[in-house]
Parts: sequence; structure tokens; C-alpha cells
Amino acid sequence: MVYVIYAAAALGEIAGCFAFWAWARLDKPAWWLLPGMASLALFAYLLTLAPSAAAGRAYAAYGGIYIAGSILWLWLAEGQRPDRWDLIGMAVCLAGSAIILLPQRG
Repeated sequence: MVYVIYAAAALGEIAGCFAFWAWARLDKPAWWLLPGMASLALFAYLLTLAPSAAAGRAYAAYGGIYIAGSILWLWLAEGQRPDRWDLIGMAVCLAGSAIILLPQRG
């Protein structure tokens, strides 16, 4: 379940940040900022649903999922095929995220 929460949070964060990127760098109209801000608020809310007693641990584990989501965004939304270094980096980050998430803590 935590991976679903993190995947949804990553989508919210990436979409929200991309809206700002599009406005600032791709000359999209300022109204793009409104759904961007809503997306970023949804991202922040979703992270509060992570089953962790410590925010820092939840954020650290989320980082690997965010990186994987960013690589997928690069490919699916921006049409840039990830290279082997992107995929290796993504795999390392997902492994790190799993190391943080998998132990049962009291």
C-alpha cells in the first residue's frame, strides 16, 4: 500500500513541478500554475498518509519512488527515452527505498 501512496504522491509532485517548469521555461500561460499548485498540495497531503512514525524516514523512502517516477515522466510525458545510466540510477534508488521501507520497525 505504501508504494501506491508514494507513486500517487510522485505523480502529484512531478506534475505540479512540471506545470511551473512549463510556465517558466516553455512559455505556457500563467493559468498553468493553478493546477500545478493543486498538484503540489495533493502531493504533500499524500505523503502524510505514509505509514511511518517519522516524517524524515517517509520522505527518504519516497525519494527513490520519486526518482523512478521522474524517469518514467521523462519517457512518457516528455518523449525522451531513458538511457542505461538513467535506468541504473533508478534501480539503485529503488533498492535504497526498499532498504528503508522493508524492515519492520516498532
